[in-house]
Order: sequence, then structure tokens, then C-alpha cells
Amino acid sequence: MHVVAGVVRDGPDRVLLAQRPAGKHLAGGWEFPGGKLEPGERPLEALCRELDEELGLAVLAAQPLIRIRHDYPGRRVLLDVWTVSEHRGEPEGRDGQALRWCPIEALSEAGILPADRPVIAALRLPERLEVAESAIYRLDEAGDSRPAEVPAASARRLRGVRCANREEAVAAAAAGADFLTLRTALADDELAALCDAVNVPIYARGLPLARARALGASGVDATRSGGGRLAGGAA
Repeated sequence: MHVVAGVVRDGPDRVLLAQRPAGKHLAGGWEFPGGKLEPGERPLEALCRELDEELGLAVLAAQPLIRIRHDYPGRRVLLDVWTVSEHRGEPEGRDGQALRWCPIEALSEAGILPADRPVIAALRLPERLEVAESAIYRLDEAGDSRPAEVPAASARRLRGVRCANREEAVAAAAAGADFLTLRTALADDELAALCDAVNVPIYARGLPLARARALGASGVDATRSGGGRLAGGAA
């Protein structure tokens, strides 16, 4: 099942959540608003239609954020998540669903549905990684034995892993990495396949941001391949 969802903000630090109504699959859980694609519909078209139908919002501009695959009992979901950077109107629950504005730092404790949880890391991270370590994240090399940080999920730094190939990336995601970057640029089809294979944000190397996002990446890695300085000329 192919689903689209939108991250709608009312400022830099809060995003809109919708609650699954009674009688629906996963009733009571909170999610980013959206819905299923209709036959022949493109993700952005579906996003505009769903947010109009469900919330009364007109999407004026939106960009891809992350693509997630998730298996629920009895169904597999492909979730295309977009950042709505400009919209018109005030949201209202037209399907009877409850709505709330949630601070990004509180999303980990907000009862987010499992398929939507990778979005939390994507929202905390910048669109360009320019240093290997910050107050929000740290970037390790694949195979690094540094222990994970243990504060509450809302406070701990996100852990990224820089990988040499698809196999390292899949293994790092399975081991609990919050996001992944690549040591070298991948061909477009290889990057798209990797983004489909893991459910954590991926940072591409050697691509403009818009192209990376079109292929399923969440951003671009502009760090030096073995350290924390800017990679000269990265796009």
C-alpha cells in the first residue's frame, strides 16, 4: 500500500499530528496527516489532495523528506513523507480526527505510529551535514565501537554511520543507526535502491539536494569523508 504524508509546521519547532479515528486500522495512534495514493496518482498530487480533503489545507510548496517501508500484520506500507514548506488555510479535522501541534523534541513520546517514527530523526537533522559532530548528532565510521548514548530518546544525540557500500549501510540500519551517510557517491539507481532498502534517513554524497531527495535521500553529506570538515565543492 502506497501512502503519502505531510509534515506541516506552525513555526520552526512544532509540527501537526493527526490521530487515527475509532474504527480505523491502528485507531488512537498519532501520525503525520496524509493517505493512500489513488491509481495513477503521483505522491505530490496525492499529498495535495489528501491535505485538502482531510485538513482543508492548500499545499503551495512541498519537498520530499524521507521514504519509509514498514510491515504491519497483514499489510506492507510504503510511506512517502514530504515537508510542506508553504500552505494556505488553518487545519481542521474534516474526517473527525483529532489534531494537535507537537514540539519536535517531544515527538518521541507522542505515541507516533511505528511506520512514522523514522520521520522523527529526519526532522531533527539538518538537510546538509557539514560537520561530523554537533549538539544534535554524531557521525561514526562503520565498525566504530563507540557506545551509544543513553539519555532519554528526546535528549540524546542521533547516531549516524558513514558506510562504504550497501551491505554496510543495511547492517548499520539493522543495528540501530539513526541515519546513514556514504563515503562515496552512488549511481542514481543504486542510491534509490538503498533508500528503499532501509528505514532511516540517508545522506547522499556528490548530488544537489533536490536530486538527492528525488531519489529518496533525506539530505546531502558535505563533510570530509574521514572527518568533520567541509568537503570542498560539495553540492
